[in-house]
This record gives sequence, structure tokens and C-alpha cells, in this order.
Amino acid sequence: MKKIYLGFSIAMLAIALTACGGQQAADSNAANNNTAPAATTTEKPAAEATQQETRTLKYLDKEYTVPSKTERIVITGSMESMEDALVLGVKPVGAISVGGKFPEMFAPITGEAQSIGEKTQPNLETILSLKPDVILGSSKFPPETMEKLDKIKTTFPVSHISTNWEANLLLLGELTGKQAEAQKVIDDYKKDVEAAKAQLGDSLKDKKVVVIRLRSGNINIYPEKVFFNPSLYADLGLTAPAEVKAAKAQEVVSLEKFSEINPDYIFVQFSTDENKDNPKALEDLQNNPIWKSINAVKNGNVFVNVVDPLAQGGTAWSKVNFLKAAVEKLSAK
Repeated sequence: MKKIYLGFSIAMLAIALTACGGQQAADSNAANNNTAPAATTTEKPAAEATQQETRTLKYLDKEYTVPSKTERIVITGSMESMEDALVLGVKPVGAISVGGKFPEMFAPITGEAQSIGEKTQPNLETILSLKPDVILGSSKFPPETMEKLDKIKTTFPVSHISTNWEANLLLLGELTGKQAEAQKVIDDYKKDVEAAKAQLGDSLKDKKVVVIRLRSGNINIYPEKVFFNPSLYADLGLTAPAEVKAAKAQEVVSLEKFSEINPDYIFVQFSTDENKDNPKALEDLQNNPIWKSINAVKNGNVFVNVVDPLAQGGTAWSKVNFLKAAVEKLSAK
């Protein structure tokens, strides 16, 4: 009787195991036949699913895939993006330092940021440790640097060309959900330009207005579409001197050659950070007899650092602040 009972128990156990195995196989087949992305399955925790969701952004005719939420932004190489972040009140987790510290002009957005290195020297280990959702790099970076950054997280080669300032600002607006704020800055600037042109009228029609930058003790001029020049020549409609039109890139010019341009108005940008080997470059220039012979100097029309000397010129922050300061100076004469 015991043998019969034992045999019956073994048989029942075998049936139960077979049924259980069949159910597991059925569950496995059902899972294999499910074509929905893993990130959207109900078995995934909500937080994990969100992390895996992505979206596609288009910037300067190229598409980039980024997380649906890009809250942890690292800025490296692109001072343009630093200025855009300042305009929109975006606080990056990693930002560019200058001379080992964050410039005072960026204090409103760098209070909790970590330095990821200097403009041309990104610290890849630090960037990796910050676990960014997206990286804003620079179009000036060599391909090998961009490749290394892109392996950490999707990296945008933010343009350093002044004429792309709107696209740059709108990109950051799109990444941070501040599209409306970005568009308003652009629209307001264009209205201010029209008001400035009406205020200046034809008073500068035959005048030469030039922006220079002192770097390493040298006078630098820029092409018509670089630095602050688009604000003067494209936006306000002033005529660029022939030497500016001929420039192909940032160009060092001797004081003698610059005096031949003989501008009527000069805007000078000077930072000690860019003249460490010659911190008295501006003072020496101002005391030079050749400099004193230039019309702008003789008539008191030289304006030094009307905006922060580290401003890039071709950004929303630079354009808005330079336009206001420049029109104030030019209309007062």
C-alpha cells in the first residue's frame, strides 16, 4: 500500500513540474514576441524607463539624439554656450574656467558648477564623473577631441561663428525647455536694433567705426562677420573699413598699419587674462604717439571694455549688451 501511495505521489509531482515548465515556456515565448521597446515595458521601473527615452534635435542641419530630459549639462570649449547659459539662466553642472577660476561675469550660473578645465583643455575624466545628459562642445575642437567627448555623451559642436548666434541660443532653449525665453531674447534684440538705427540716423554714414581686441600685447582686427563686427556692420548698417573686409580671420596688425585705417570711433576690448606677458599693453598703447595721432583718439572717441572683455561678441549676451553700450556711446557724439 505504501509503495502504491509513493508511486502516486511521484506521479503527481511530475505532472505539477511539467505544468509549471510549460507555463514558463509560454511566458518566455510571449516575452520574445513582444515588439515594444524595453524602456516602455511595464516590468521596467518608471525612473529607468525615463532614462532610456530619447529625442532627436536638429542643429545647423544635423540631427543629434539626446535623452528626453537633459538636466545635467556640461559646457566645454564653448564660451558661446557659457554666455547663452547666462542669458537663459541655465546652470551647468560642469563649466569652463579661465585661469583656474570661473570669470566673474558667469557668477550667476556657476555657483554650483564644477570646473571641467580651461577653454582648450577639457578634462575628460572630470566630465565623465559628472554623468552629463548632454555636452556642449565647440566647433573649434579638433575631430579627435569631439570623438572622445561623444563617447561620454552626445556632444554638440556649438558654432563659434557670430552669424549662428540665434541657432546656438535656440539649441540651449530646446535642451532646457526654455524655447520661449530664447525666442523672446532674439525678437527683442531685433526690435532694439531697429530702434537704435532710427536713433543714430545718418550720423555715422561717413564714419569709420572699428572694434579691436588686445591679445598678447597686439592689436587684433576681425573679419566683417566675426566678433562684434556683425553688430556694427550687419545689424546697425555701418560700413566696414576695407581692412576689415579684407581680413580672413583674427588678424594681428601693427600700430602703424592700424593708424592708416584712422578710425573715427574705436571700441577696445582688453583683458589682463589675455595679456599676461604684457599686462600694461593698453597703457603702453595709450601713451604711444602714433596711437594719439588717430582721429578717434584725438576726438575722445575711444571706448574701452564697454562690455566684459571676455565676451565673445557673436552671442545673444554679447550682442544685447554691446548694442546698448555702443549706441549710447555713438549717439552721445
